[in-house]
Amino acid sequence: METEQAPRVAPAPHQPAAQAAAAHAQRLLDGLGAPRTVLTRPPVSLYAAAVLRIGYGLLYLALLLREFPHRNEIWGPGSPWTPALASELFHQTDWSSILTLSDSQAYFEACYALALIASVLFVLGWHTRAVSVLFAFVVASFHAKAIFMTDGGDNLILLMALYLPFTACGRRWSLDARRARIRSSAGKAERPAGSRGPRDPVGHLGYARQLLTTVLHNCGMFVIAAQVCFLYGSAGLYKVQGGSWGSGTALHYVLNLDLFRPWPALSLLVDSRPMLVAVASYATVLLQVAFPFVLFGRYKYLVLALLLGMHVGIAVLLGLPVFSGAMIIADAVFLPDRFWTFVGHACRRTGEQTGGRVGTLSTAEASPAPPQTGSAG
Repeated sequence: METEQAPRVAPAPHQPAAQAAAAHAQRLLDGLGAPRTVLTRPPVSLYAAAVLRIGYGLLYLALLLREFPHRNEIWGPGSPWTPALASELFHQTDWSSILTLSDSQAYFEACYALALIASVLFVLGWHTRAVSVLFAFVVASFHAKAIFMTDGGDNLILLMALYLPFTACGRRWSLDARRARIRSSAGKAERPAGSRGPRDPVGHLGYARQLLTTVLHNCGMFVIAAQVCFLYGSAGLYKVQGGSWGSGTALHYVLNLDLFRPWPALSLLVDSRPMLVAVASYATVLLQVAFPFVLFGRYKYLVLALLLGMHVGIAVLLGLPVFSGAMIIADAVFLPDRFWTFVGHACRRTGEQTGGRVGTLSTAEASPAPPQTGSAG
């Protein structure tokens, strides 16, 4: 994660309320010592938070659309995991779900439509703070209703959906960010030239709210990063305890399970190379165990690239695209904002160049051909 460097702005004159609030808050924070530098620094990894919002929103939307023909058997009234069984499990786990409030087909379809709408709005970043809470509520409800009916790939989506409402994931690449830019531009345009600007009408309350938002965001991003490290580390240590991983034959047995063979011919082709299977088995354990220890070193990008290849292989060979997608998106939290701004600028330039070529081609096609002159024989 990387701290966003906020530009230094000189305090505008005639703002006694803002200056008094800042001075009072600064005196309070000075007494906190070192934790202040961790919790109250400028918001970290705003672009990474936006990538998590867009990624998990799109992934869950794709999951709902993929299972649309089977929605009734997985989450609806036609599911073998009935509301009575779910309620019995809820007594042990303290979970709950809006899907168990009624066994009506119309009610279930309305809940499914709500989940689709919430996913779309979450991706777009429309009133992100409120929509993120709605998205987390929907994901938790659907997960709790069919906890034994999915492949487990949505477990990480659930965790991230619960963490993201605490972050400022709507400040970049969102409709909220676009609306804020428009308001800022309109305010600057309406302000007379040479004016000193209005006084801060918020004062102590606004400064405290901004401080709370920053602290929650930074803590939320830290928890997300720690969660990913824990997942990789615990998975690697668990594999070390198994004899098949130690002998390098674990992937051989996985590739021969019919449940994880969406492309049998491809699985057999990979399994026919024992050396490749053994190297992949050892590399998987090594990457997962070493992941938490190389995040701040020079090998971070190499490890992230290898993990990307590993997850793509899991999605293709084992038929677990939701799990792989969730892990790939989670890895984005460790990429700095300068990487995402570079990606954004590159995509913008590509779009402008493509649009320019299309516009030039359209103009050329629309222009009439020049008249041909000369004698006809």
